[in-house]
Amino acid sequence: MDTFYADYIDAYAVPWAINIFFALAIFLVGRGLAKLVLNLLDRILRKARVDQMLINFISAISNVLMLLFVIVAAVDQLGVDTTSLIAVVGAAGLAVGLALQDSLKNFAAGVLLIVFRPFKEGDFIEAGGVSGIVEHISIFSTIMRTGDNREVVVPNGGIYSGVIINYSKRATRRVDMVFGIGYDADLLKAKRIFGEILAADERVLAEPAPVIAVAALADSSVNFNVRPWVKSADYWPVLWDTTEKVKLRLDAEGISIPFPQMDVHLHKQDA
Repeated sequence: MDTFYADYIDAYAVPWAINIFFALAIFLVGRGLAKLVLNLLDRILRKARVDQMLINFISAISNVLMLLFVIVAAVDQLGVDTTSLIAVVGAAGLAVGLALQDSLKNFAAGVLLIVFRPFKEGDFIEAGGVSGIVEHISIFSTIMRTGDNREVVVPNGGIYSGVIINYSKRATRRVDMVFGIGYDADLLKAKRIFGEILAADERVLAEPAPVIAVAALADSSVNFNVRPWVKSADYWPVLWDTTEKVKLRLDAEGISIPFPQMDVHLHKQDA
């Protein structure tokens, strides 16, 4: 009987104890190494000035992957066939990926937005069919505030797959305005008036110089392109103020602003 227990211990207990010991050692050492790698990765990303949100995400994903690798290595030390385990994990990952296609699309777009930074919080942009100020950029969506103070949550996939217009990226913008005068009006006088209005506005930049030019001989009017350069923050105030000043000044100078007209000719036919 003693021989049976001795043989059992030698054949099963001792090898299993050794395997369990090494499996625990692999798990503990692997987890410690994973923490060291994560700390090193965190320092590298911080020195590279990567966005904190992206650092947190990369760290979380790296931690899960390394922990999974350590667990597989520990289980393999116990003599368990890990091929089927890896296959199950892969199949589960594929199923989850197919079920979350839209979410993964938004997630990938969010990572690209954070990495390449086509816009930042506080910028006024037009993207995903929405125009507004960017208030927050997350992994899956971007929160924007419209001009009438509505909060809009836009999926990142819709933003990155379309055209992104960033109105705040540049320090200056050109204000494009079109003003029409009648064909019987003094063209040179009107041009001088436009120039005087722009010259009197301190928000209009001297360089690049404003452009005032006849753009078209339209059906009912002679159209001028009036294009001053301003700081981006002054775009809308200058546009609105200049439009008002032009109307008041042209009225004071007796220059009419025509509107589309149609001549109707009636022919009387005798019975």
